[in-house]
Amino acid sequence: MQAIAPYRGVICHKEVEPMTYYWIGAGLLFIINLYVSVFLCRRDDLERIQKGLQVLIVWLIPLLGAVGLWLFYKNEDDDKNKPDKHSFGGGSNDSIGAQ
Repeated sequence: MQAIAPYRGVICHKEVEPMTYYWIGAGLLFIINLYVSVFLCRRDDLERIQKGLQVLIVWLIPLLGAVGLWLFYKNEDDDKNKPDKHSFGGGSNDSIGAQ
């Protein structure tokens, strides 16, 4: 007769291979690069050659290029949406408030 191992509360315990983490990281990196590439290609303020070269940078310098260019253009877009300090108000006024 063969002895049965005692139940330890774990039905299936399998070690995760290091290669699995590699593929998860590569998949996340691919998704980030793809997102930023589409983000750059949809911009109207860039010329075609600029779009192509910046997408090339995203894929040649994977994480740094993607995150750097995305942050740069997100900050630029946020600055465009902020009101200008000098354009507040409805029109010109003289010293007594009459227009």
